Amino acid sequence: MRTLLIFIIILILSSNANCEIIKPNVSLEPNKVIEIQLTALQKNNNPYQNAGIEQTWEFAHPSNRMFTGPLKKFTSMMYSPSYIIMLNHQNHKIIEVKVQNEVAFYFIELTDIAGNQYGFQWTLEKVSIGGIYENCWMTTSVSPPMPLAKST
Repeated sequence: MRTLLIFIIILILSSNANCEIIKPNVSLEPNKVIEIQLTALQKNNNPYQNAGIEQTWEFAHPSNRMFTGPLKKFTSMMYSPSYIIMLNHQNHKIIEVKVQNEVAFYFIELTDIAGNQYGFQWTLEKVSIGGIYENCWMTTSVSPPMPLAKST
């Protein structure tokens, strides 16, 4: 019995260790940053609880983190009525609105788990304050959801 318990503990620890959070880097274009975040939120609890929220937080711009952080506060915000619809959603579509040198604007169409459709304005900026993420695209804001269609 003790051997089985040790095996289970090792299995759990190794499964969490194998999942790597993608970090911002200068090679990631803004649409890829959004895709990483939305795909993570779509599979929020895989491979562990709130892994998608943690991945999304990783790409929160430093100026955004001042208002939404730390991670525990950000997680609570993601479970609020405005943003919980992103968790475990059915699908999403990323629509480029305008990309400039330092700022990018996108419109996201998202279908929640119940089949309702929403739109979000998603803004990213390149980090310009130095540090390890200088010149990386990171999310500065996401609008509250705009209802597009209800499921039938």
